[in-house]
Amino acid sequence: MIIDDFYSGINKSEFYLGMITQVYKDHIVLQAENLSLLSHRELEENSLIPSTINYYVVVESIKGLFFGEIYQSKIASSNNIHFTSKDETWPEISIDVIGLLANGEDRFKLPGTLTAGIMDKVYIANNRIIEEYFDAVEVINDSNKNEETLSSFAVLTNNEQEVEYRPSTLFDKHLMVVGATNSGKSTSALSILDKLIKQNIKVLIIDPTGEYEAAFKDVEKLEKLKLGEDTIISVDELSLQNWEVLLETNDGTQPSVLASAIRSLRCQAKKGLKGCYVKEDKEVTIVASDLSNVKDQKSFNLKDLPEQIIKESVAVQYDNSSRVRKYITDDFRLNTNQFLFEKIEYKFNNTAFLDFFGENSTQGTDTQGTDTQGTDTQGTDTQGADTKGTDTKKSLFKEICDFATNSNTSLYIDCSGIGMSDSIGGTIIDLVSNYIVNIEKDDINPFIFFIDEVHRYTKKASESGSEFYNGLTTIAREGRKKGIFLFLTTQNPNDVDKVLLGQVGTLLIHRLTQYDEISAIQNYLNKQELAEIKKLNTGEAILTSANLLTDVALRIRKCEGRIQNNETPSLTGK
Repeated sequence: MIIDDFYSGINKSEFYLGMITQVYKDHIVLQAENLSLLSHRELEENSLIPSTINYYVVVESIKGLFFGEIYQSKIASSNNIHFTSKDETWPEISIDVIGLLANGEDRFKLPGTLTAGIMDKVYIANNRIIEEYFDAVEVINDSNKNEETLSSFAVLTNNEQEVEYRPSTLFDKHLMVVGATNSGKSTSALSILDKLIKQNIKVLIIDPTGEYEAAFKDVEKLEKLKLGEDTIISVDELSLQNWEVLLETNDGTQPSVLASAIRSLRCQAKKGLKGCYVKEDKEVTIVASDLSNVKDQKSFNLKDLPEQIIKESVAVQYDNSSRVRKYITDDFRLNTNQFLFEKIEYKFNNTAFLDFFGENSTQGTDTQGTDTQGTDTQGTDTQGADTKGTDTKKSLFKEICDFATNSNTSLYIDCSGIGMSDSIGGTIIDLVSNYIVNIEKDDINPFIFFIDEVHRYTKKASESGSEFYNGLTTIAREGRKKGIFLFLTTQNPNDVDKVLLGQVGTLLIHRLTQYDEISAIQNYLNKQELAEIKKLNTGEAILTSANLLTDVALRIRKCEGRIQNNETPSLTGK
């Protein structure tokens, strides 16, 4: 294609700017022949304002048509524009070359090492050229060339032209939406979710605040669960390591004490007895025999756990009268275990912790195949969980298993009952992530895993400093090969594990204001874009991706008909 093909039916000279006078490796410079060429004008559907920056141009070259974006315009400091004729003032305009339509080809591509030459003519790009370029901005390969694009969720900031992307372009290297409060981050997420669901792409939505609860009421192919109300986690689906994280044990003796208490309660459940298992005054051999029979017992009465920790405060002593070794109360261990007792008792009585385990925490549920020694949920059999006493409540892991392997329906999980400061939130996400990633690849029906405000779920505090949950990182590394794609939002990229952030190949970046926040994503943007991040309006964003030829400045369109509970109340009540 030649330049005249794009300007047929209109006067090409009306779009003319000038000629190239300087060529560098990273940009080129054109010199406008006079200041009059930079005047604003309306030509049919094209609104041209060449006196500013951030608009597009096309360079007619012997090698083809180079597509570029203006990032700097200036008049030589030696020219006094107040006293100099417009015809005698020749501005210089710097161009970032971002595309090439080579001779004989019909699709723009990256220019590589090629660039325009001295004296090549430059024209303002009309809507047709811009549309042609952005239709070609996605990297196309054999796996996605026949993929249907999503409905448009945004327009170009520069000229209001709609853009559409294939799902794989946004998600095959995972997508993260970043932005400060009131920057439009949630609106962008909802708009993209709406397009995914309308196109029958499976989505698993984890909502920590209930913000999206009313957004999908009219969607038939979306099952809605509320963790702690109609959906619970069974105690027999968690390993000892999971309990350590949930109950925030320290790095000292607390993990071993907790493990002993859980093992004792499992012994009681195995025998069908209520209350705590008492070791005091019992022979060591009898206790050892009792506890040896609980390997296949996974459930226990969670409510008895604090008291059982006190019961574990025993030591072995030789009884001279009976000549056997017995357990007796040990005051030192009692004092040591008191802190763990008080911490768990407080969590049970003052948080929603117990709500997430339902009444089946008191049942003698026996789930074969649960690995309590491992560090993940591999081997957990959620299909065989006994929900006796919880007929009206669903098992979280079973619902996720059905969603991932069988259903064509999306799944929404409202986690708003989880306290923001509770470690249970991060642990549940970690459990879900590890569970999903351990499902066999051939059993998974590919889906998108959406987590709002992911910074709440990727880092936990410990006595030794900050530690990160590894479930999402595992999905980021391994999930793509299984058909699991992450869609995350966060206010501050610094609060996200650096390993997880490094695995994300596509970012939709809204306004960021803090230097350290911008520094976290500086490798994704060029110098000019970094300068613009602080100035973006609500709803404006820069889309950067390994699947795009260039970064794209977008204005996100608010999703009509979807209710989102994120409005900021007025202080005046009006």
